[in-house]
This record gives sequence, C-alpha cells and structure tokens, in this order.
Amino acid sequence: MMDSRVKKRRTLPDARKQEIREAFDLFDSDQDTFLSYYECKVAMRALGFDVKKGEVLKIIRQYKIDDKDIDKISYSDFEEVVTDWMLNRDPKEEMLKAFRLFDEDETGKISFRNLKRVARELGEDISEEELHAMIDEFDVDGDGEINEEEFLTIMLGDDI
Repeated sequence: MMDSRVKKRRTLPDARKQEIREAFDLFDSDQDTFLSYYECKVAMRALGFDVKKGEVLKIIRQYKIDDKDIDKISYSDFEEVVTDWMLNRDPKEEMLKAFRLFDEDETGKISFRNLKRVARELGEDISEEELHAMIDEFDVDGDGEINEEEFLTIMLGDDI
C-alpha cells in the first residue's frame, strides 16, 4: 500500500528539458560529453542563472567523476542541478527581472520608447501602431505606460 504522504517529484516541461540539453551541447565546445568549469558557467548563464565562480566550482566538485576529472561535470549531473534550480525559481521575481530589462531608464514603467527598443533589439518587425495597441491593451491605470503590477498581470495572469 502506497503512503499518501509521498510527494510526487516535480519535473520540468519537455521544452525546458530540451533547453538544458541544447545549452549543454552548445557549450561542450570540445565535444567530450562533459562541461569544464568555463563551459558550465557559460551554459548556466545562457539558461538565465547569474552564477559566480565559487558556485560553479562547488557544483563541479560536488559531482566530480574522479580525482582526475575534478573540473568537469556530466550531462546527467548538470541536468539535475539546473532542473532543481529551475523548479525553485520564483516566477514573480523572474518576471520582475524581465521588467527591469524593459525599463532601462529605471522609471518603474515600460514606456512606448522602451517597448520599441526591446522589439528592435529582438529583431521583431512590429509597427508603432501595434506597439501602442499593446500598451493600450494592458495599461489598466490609463497613464500610457506599463507599470510592474500591469506587467506581472500580463506575464503571470492569475498566478500573482
């Protein structure tokens, strides 16, 4: 008989698992099926984690294969670490980081100019009319800009 208190292990959606695989493969520059310290650090940053040297070294040492390969991590170990980190992310905090990328002038709001800059940087071909319509659709307080609360509502919906 199974204990009803046993928690089901949380897993990532397949698309997120694929992201991890692609980052690992992309940054395994010597194609040895392991990531060195530098490869691991770049792969983790590509996945959105602002890791410091000490953190990466600690992880690699924790998962070391043997004394000769102290500076390498396997895919399965890399996937385990990154999966845990992804599952423990605070979605609201992640969205606030994204908001700050839009709000480069640090006004606490995303203006038409901010939105136009981001669209251009991403190579999106969006007309000024479409950009204004995007702001109008989500601008609850009618000030012509998107504040943090409005942005969170757009991004997280009912989860905030």
